[in-house]
Amino acid sequence: MFVRAYLRASSKLQDATRARKQLKSFAAEHGLKIAAWYVENESGAKLARPELFRLIEDAEQNDLALVENVDRISRLTAADWESLKVQLSRKRIRVVALDLPTSWMMASAKTDEFTGRMFDAINSMMLDMLAAIARKDYEDRRRRVAQGQEAAKKAGRYLGRVENVARNEGIASMLRSGASWSKVQGAFECSRATVAKIAKRIALVETTANT
Repeated sequence: MFVRAYLRASSKLQDATRARKQLKSFAAEHGLKIAAWYVENESGAKLARPELFRLIEDAEQNDLALVENVDRISRLTAADWESLKVQLSRKRIRVVALDLPTSWMMASAKTDEFTGRMFDAINSMMLDMLAAIARKDYEDRRRRVAQGQEAAKKAGRYLGRVENVARNEGIASMLRSGASWSKVQGAFECSRATVAKIAKRIALVETTANT
């Protein structure tokens, strides 16, 4: 059995390794050694997370996936959560979360088959509950942000997201030099929609200049 630690933060502005010390302390207290670390900056509401799926691919039968909180694994919709559980079950990967005490037993205790199955069942139920709570929290926060923006718009205070002028000028420069959209995305770590917006802006400027 190997312990594989998974660390996640939602954006590149956040420190995904923040809980590394906590996970190491937990492992030491339970006589475990972390064999591998998987770190990424991706939304927990998104199923497609490269490092999480690399963990699953690397894992052997009955390995442990150690996380700080259940929401590091999932803020997924019910359907996506079920899909992820299928992938975890395929390798019999057991999720041990610091905020889920029922999972701690799997980290260190040796039990008979019946007791082990009982703990698995209880832990699975608690894991489902915390995953559902994490998703609700995610949706509630998004709704509050949207409500705040709408109220600000009505009051004439909302100006939208501040444009990253320096980045966009760099994107425009690369596009004008003939760089592909994929190369631009890689250089600036931006979305394809952002590149498309700048390309459209360039085309509009050029069209206006030629009229």
